[in-house]
Amino acid sequence: MPSLIDEPQHFIMDQDDRKTNKNIGKNFMCRLQCMFSHSSSSERLSLEDTQQWSQSLERLLDSKYGLATFRNFLKSEYSDENIEFWLTCEDYKKIKSSFRMSSRAKKIHEQFIKAESPKEINIDYHTREQIKRNVKTPTMHCFDDAQKIVYGLMERDSYPRFLRSDIYRTLLENLSADATKG
Repeated sequence: MPSLIDEPQHFIMDQDDRKTNKNIGKNFMCRLQCMFSHSSSSERLSLEDTQQWSQSLERLLDSKYGLATFRNFLKSEYSDENIEFWLTCEDYKKIKSSFRMSSRAKKIHEQFIKAESPKEINIDYHTREQIKRNVKTPTMHCFDDAQKIVYGLMERDSYPRFLRSDIYRTLLENLSADATKG
């Protein structure tokens, strides 16, 4: 049984942890706002926008601050390959030149799809083989199946962890505190 002497130390540690989390949240908010400092004041990080991130992964990814926060969270967990693949595919779909498309498809395959690749994503063998064939004559949709799988993985795994994370919770707390200050 802990003595009464131990209890204040735990309380102090908890207070210190809260202060550290608030500082981390404030620092993270500053970093986010600096990343997008060219934005007008109406596009600044707001409590309402941040709260909407919890409604769906799509809402989170549609927000530039949400996407940046989610990416930072995934990097902190060393699991950013899925979001990087998903974003790379979104950019890939915008390519008009067939030469650039072919070149980019091969790079995506080498970087994310190929077994033992540097940022290998978690997809089934059948999808991996299908993409291997698709890359030989690439279209804007040759990564769609893998992208759907990766989105589903993020939605079921990474996204709920993000919503429970200290990064997100502290950000909400700080924005809420700022909103009540006026």
